[in-house]
Amino acid sequence: MKYYDKQDKVFNTIVNVILVIFTLVMLYPLIYIVSNSISIASEVYKGSVWLLPKKISFDAYQHVFNNKYILTGYKNTIVYTLIGTIISLIFTISAAYPLSRKDLKHRKIIVIIFVVTMFVNGGLIPTYLVVSNLGLVNTMFGFILPGALSVWNVMVVRTYMREAIPWELQEAAMIDGCSDFKILFKIVLPLCKPIIAIMVLFYAVGYWNSYFNALIYLNDKELYPLQMILSDILISSDVGDMVGGGIQPGMAEQAMLVESLKYATIVVSSAPMLILYPFIQKYFVKGMMVGSIKG
Repeated sequence: MKYYDKQDKVFNTIVNVILVIFTLVMLYPLIYIVSNSISIASEVYKGSVWLLPKKISFDAYQHVFNNKYILTGYKNTIVYTLIGTIISLIFTISAAYPLSRKDLKHRKIIVIIFVVTMFVNGGLIPTYLVVSNLGLVNTMFGFILPGALSVWNVMVVRTYMREAIPWELQEAAMIDGCSDFKILFKIVLPLCKPIIAIMVLFYAVGYWNSYFNALIYLNDKELYPLQMILSDILISSDVGDMVGGGIQPGMAEQAMLVESLKYATIVVSSAPMLILYPFIQKYFVKGMMVGSIKG
C-alpha cells in the first residue's frame, strides 16, 4: 500500500506541475495584453513591457472611449449579438426539434440534405447576389442572416434532444392531447436548458467576433461592428481619427499611441465574453459532452 501511495503522490505531483505550466502558458498572453494596455505608450512602443505594466497610464482607454466609432461599434456589436443570437436559437431549435422526432417522415433524407450543406455551398458571389437582391446589403440583417444557422449546431441540439429526452415522454404527452408546439414549449425546451445555454455561448461569441460578414455586406461605418473598428485601428497609421480629431501629435507620438491603442482595443472588445463565460461554464461542459453521445 505504501508503494502505491508513493506512486500516487508522484503522479499527482507531475499532473499538478503540468497543469500549472499549462495555466501559465494560457494566462501569459492575457496578462501581456492587459499590461501593455495600461502601460505608458513610450514603454509599449519600446517593447519593454513583457509581463507587468510599467508606468501605469490609462490614456489609451481614454482615447478609445472618446472615439465615437468605438462606442458606435460597441453598441452595434451588442445589438447584433443579442438579436442574432435570438434569431439563431429560433432557427436552430426549429430545425433540430423536428429532426429529433422519430415520427418525422423521410427524416434521414432531410438530415442528409442538411449535412451536405456543411461541405458544399453556393460560394461568396452567389451569396452576395442573393443578399443584395433581398435588399439586405448595408443593413443589420445583412450582417446577421447569412450566418444565422449553423448546421453543426443543429446536429448537436438534435442529438441532445434524442438522447436526453425519452421519446416515450413525448408519446405520453401526445396521448394526453398535447400539440407539437405544446410538447416543444412545455416539455422539450425546459429539459434542454444545458444545450440552449451552450448554443447561446456559441452564437454570441460568433456574432461578437464576426468580421467577415461586416467586411462583405456593410459599407456604412456607422453600422460597423466593433471588430471592424478594431481592424481599422490595427491596420491604420493615422491616429487623427482615433483620438477624435483636434491637435494631432507628432509622428513619434502617433506611432507610440497606435501601439498602445492596439492593446486597449483588444481588451475592450474581448472583456464582455471573458466576463460572460464563467457564468455559463457548467453548461458549456455539459454541452460539450453531447459530442460523445452515439446514435
